[in-house]
Amino acid sequence: MTLSLLFEVAMLVSSVCGFLVAAWLLWRARKQGDLQALAGFAIMMAIWCFGHVVLFQGYERIGIYIILANPLMPTFFLHFAIRFVNSGAAKAVMLDRLLHAIPWFYVTSVAVVLQSWWMGAGDAISTLDTRSFFIFTEVGTWNLAYTVLMGILAHGVLLFGWYRHSGNKKRSILAMFGVGAWGLLLATSFVFPSFGISWFPYPMLLLPTYLLLLVYAVVRYQILSVNAFANRALLWVAMMLVILCLIAVISVVSGRVGLQALADVPSWQLWLYSVLMLVMSALIYQPLNRLISRLIYPGAVLNETVLETWSSQLKEAQDWTQLIVIGERLLSSQIRRSVVITLDIPKKEQAGEDRELALRVFRSDSGWHFLLLGWEDASPGMRLSAEVFSALFSTSCGLLERSLALAVAERKRLDEQHLVELGGLSAAMAHELRNPLNIIAMAAYDTPPETRQHIQTQLQRADRLVSDMLVYSGGLTLQISSTPLRSLITSVLAQAPLNGVTYDVNIDESIALEADAQRLQQVFINLIDNAVAFLRNQPDGKLCIEAKIEGNTVVIQVHNNGPEIDKSVQREALFQPFVTKRAGGSGLGLAIVRRIVDAHGGKIQHRTDTHWPVTFELILPQHSVHSSVGNPSHDTK
Repeated sequence: MTLSLLFEVAMLVSSVCGFLVAAWLLWRARKQGDLQALAGFAIMMAIWCFGHVVLFQGYERIGIYIILANPLMPTFFLHFAIRFVNSGAAKAVMLDRLLHAIPWFYVTSVAVVLQSWWMGAGDAISTLDTRSFFIFTEVGTWNLAYTVLMGILAHGVLLFGWYRHSGNKKRSILAMFGVGAWGLLLATSFVFPSFGISWFPYPMLLLPTYLLLLVYAVVRYQILSVNAFANRALLWVAMMLVILCLIAVISVVSGRVGLQALADVPSWQLWLYSVLMLVMSALIYQPLNRLISRLIYPGAVLNETVLETWSSQLKEAQDWTQLIVIGERLLSSQIRRSVVITLDIPKKEQAGEDRELALRVFRSDSGWHFLLLGWEDASPGMRLSAEVFSALFSTSCGLLERSLALAVAERKRLDEQHLVELGGLSAAMAHELRNPLNIIAMAAYDTPPETRQHIQTQLQRADRLVSDMLVYSGGLTLQISSTPLRSLITSVLAQAPLNGVTYDVNIDESIALEADAQRLQQVFINLIDNAVAFLRNQPDGKLCIEAKIEGNTVVIQVHNNGPEIDKSVQREALFQPFVTKRAGGSGLGLAIVRRIVDAHGGKIQHRTDTHWPVTFELILPQHSVHSSVGNPSHDTK
């Protein structure tokens, strides 16, 4: 094979690659302007390479005209560079102006091409080892200079984009610069004959690699499927190189081991036969793989499209119920059998399962796992589909779990931010409200006693509401100390306006808590005051407070024989702010109690199983979880 024929083959391969790449880009680009411009660059490069082939075949004038159209190549590349860089958050006014001027760049390039045709800017000469080769004439210098200038401008835009962008786009631009250096090295030999240098353009034999590498550098971070294609392509190229090395070894060794007939076969023929076999293997690999998979796993149709559909639809789930519904629909549709999916079912509960096909997904310390139940009689294809889907579904469970956790954390952050804002608002309201309340209180001294008493009662209620708002919305700072529980509660009862309500305190003197005595006192004031408000109208109103130690906690129960709490009010709603059944109540008493109990690391709940109409139970840690108090001294009486 002569060098001229090798050059012609290289140009023909580059032309075919250019058209194929352009078609692929136009198919994938759709409305992406940058890839459409890159497809235009690939088409122009394919046409330019085909011009050399035409020139070699003796159609010199047509070949020269085609090659002289080379200014359109960097124009398309400039168009691509502007669109590629001027996207996302890195848009620039300068690039917007260049983009609006792109039509004028195309018009100028066409004008340069027409002028080159009219003035005879190109010619053909015979060079060493070639039948005919293109050269620029003296008037063609303008064509060459304009082409180089456009290329510099395009790469200047890329350099600007590399400075402004980050992440994958910056990596793409860096890769394009590397490929651009490779293309410059390959194309430099094209102009040597125009400057009187009689040297065979060896680098141009590798020109097909330039376009492929350029497109790969651009789309590898945008179209993920191209990475899989590149992986397969590199694998086959590596296999071809390995075969080439093996053929060279066989050619040297075969004659020495008695295989003279094999040694007489030219090495290039052995290599060609091997490459043909490799190409045939590549062509029949996928069909044979699908055929064998259908024989081994009948009924299983698993491919990239199916997996991508599963993954995208499972990601749409916003909660666990929706994830199960989507999962059941996808798997049932795939195997054409009804499948039930359950979450967080322990393995020990497998017995007694009466469903035909089931997928159980459960959480453990090491992550999400799955278990297939009732699949013993399923075909291998159905089983394979179920196992692949189950693995993907388990992964989706982990993703949804993290997504919901992030959502909860974000809601908690917003709630805390809201409390901070509410605290500031409450402080401002308290200041603004107490001034007119004080004025009303002073003005009430001149009113009749009955009216003054009524005003004083309402003023006390308003002041209590303001105080409750400040406590609920403000921050809680605990001053931890050893607090005898019985003494604290009896002191609260002694100061409370019980209005004839009897009480009983069943608390051992030795029970003490590491707590904030003032905050804990406020808890019992609110609970007792709340109970008395319902008991004062009963002739036999009774209040009972008892406590006991259970492990490291102190369980305190506050009972009263008042009316039962309306069942329409849910237990958790009792402790929400502004929820009250008490006439004249602010609705903040129990909410404040829960805030204080939570701050101490305890919990409060309403009980209905204690033989008392109303019971509130507090569970508080005996030892503080907020500060370390070593060997506290207990107060004794």
